[in-house]
Amino acid sequence: MAHTALQIGLIADTHGLLRPEAVDALRGSDYIVHAGDIGDPQILHALAKIAPVTAVRGNNDTGSWANDLPPTAVLPVGEARLYVIHDLADLDLDPRHSGFNAVVSGHSHRPRSESRDGVLFVNPGSAGPRRFRLPVSVGRLVVSQSRLAAQLIELPLPALAATARA
Repeated sequence: MAHTALQIGLIADTHGLLRPEAVDALRGSDYIVHAGDIGDPQILHALAKIAPVTAVRGNNDTGSWANDLPPTAVLPVGEARLYVIHDLADLDLDPRHSGFNAVVSGHSHRPRSESRDGVLFVNPGSAGPRRFRLPVSVGRLVVSQSRLAAQLIELPLPALAATARA
């Protein structure tokens, strides 16, 4: 029996800015994970037009709209289980012993994917306003049964948006 791979779009640290390039990169996702610092509830509504969204509250998500966002979330995908948290420093469980295949986080604005003790740790980086010289990026997680593969996607920016404006 053939198993279909599922595509999970990963986004974090939008800080109120949902770039069209990010939307384009997330199209075709079966699920979308937003790892916090959303900044505006309309971002979640826009992402939900692409695929079902699992989102967590980031340290900058304040106001009544953010009260319903959990600090962590669990997303079962196929035979895999994903743990979502905004700031990896707040991780208070052992993901491997808790049965998770991957941990998705944000906060640092630095795209990163690495395997530790059999668990894939993925931070898609920041898809919102550019900070310093860090890339603007999203990610994709391909889940085939319980096997995971992460891809980090640096977004192309219009020349004007790529420069700092006063």
